[in-house]
Amino acid sequence: MLYRKMPKNGDELSILGFGAMRLPVKEDHSIDEEKATQMVRYAIDNGVNYIDTAWPYHMGQSEPFLGRALADGYREKVKIATKQPQWMVKKPEDMDRFLNAQLEKLNTDHIDYYLIHSLAGESWKTIQDLGVIEFLDRAKADGRIINAGFSYHGASEDFSEVVDGYDWDFCQIQYNFLDENVQAGKKGLEYAASKGLGVVIMEPLRGGNLVNPVPSQVMDIWNEADVKRSPVEWALRWIWNHPEVTVILSGMSEPSQVEENLRFAKEGLPNSLTEKELGLVSRVAEKYGELMKIGCTGCRYCMPCPEGVDIPSCFEMYNNLQMFGSDDMLMLMYAARLGGILGGPEKSFASQCIQCGKCLDACPQHIAIPDMLEKVAEEFEGPGMEERRGFVKQLFVNDSC
Repeated sequence: MLYRKMPKNGDELSILGFGAMRLPVKEDHSIDEEKATQMVRYAIDNGVNYIDTAWPYHMGQSEPFLGRALADGYREKVKIATKQPQWMVKKPEDMDRFLNAQLEKLNTDHIDYYLIHSLAGESWKTIQDLGVIEFLDRAKADGRIINAGFSYHGASEDFSEVVDGYDWDFCQIQYNFLDENVQAGKKGLEYAASKGLGVVIMEPLRGGNLVNPVPSQVMDIWNEADVKRSPVEWALRWIWNHPEVTVILSGMSEPSQVEENLRFAKEGLPNSLTEKELGLVSRVAEKYGELMKIGCTGCRYCMPCPEGVDIPSCFEMYNNLQMFGSDDMLMLMYAARLGGILGGPEKSFASQCIQCGKCLDACPQHIAIPDMLEKVAEEFEGPGMEERRGFVKQLFVNDSC
């Protein structure tokens, strides 16, 4: 296992972290505890020392599971990261209530790395008004939190405002070779690192979509490489190649995935890919781009929409659906991010478009935005939409403390 240092505290963290969002499950969707415990402990025995979870993962069962899985001395071998469900915080005292419940669920007296979950521009303002800075200072002072950070799914232009809004120790961003310019992106990665923050990477495989299945046109490019690697290894090695990255989280659901990723992590040195290999990855990203149905670059010149539609996010999800096929998790995330649950209190669905045309003149890609939003609504907001939104509310707003 290779390790990288957290800039502000000197912690030596494994470059591979275990993400506890996609643990193996039984037929009733409950966590397969025996199998999952074996996987977590095997990873730790082989050098992984960073475990990431959150309040809503596995319908609220991920944290209690880890509290049990990290018994028998395993808690002392790892740094635990979990997250405040900021969308559920309605009053200042809720923050202490959630943290104290998480400490109990995880069977620990402190959280090594505590994040404010899924921040974006509007949610950052809201949680600030509720006193999150005072809460973090207080929880760090009394030892319940050791390091404070945030995870981010917002617009690129809002990222630096969050970074500069508090003396954070680290942040967590979505980053992969297809998302260099999505959400925080490369600029955000470099900005956070320049401010001394450790950077934890989530969605290195876009929820597995970059590797399962791989379009034949993409596989043809991978096969041109002088050094043969699997698409998984290429994706992880490309991220580890960035010296600004501290940890990559992998949501592993099978023992074979743990074994495979541990093997890849032995080679994940910064600046270890050649220019030729980096060019190959760029060609793969370009090919995926060609396969996209909507040529949206996420520049957000079309925003804000007067009707509240989050146009870039609508197009991002539509492109994912077209490239990678129907995905239940993608349908749920549309309901969560655009349905007034995770992305802020207001809905921002494609169906809210009234075809006013304001966005058309602003789009440098000359996309027929209103027409394409109709297609997005047809795909994501058909039968079952309200049921998905209800399920997501249950999943992410499960106040069981």
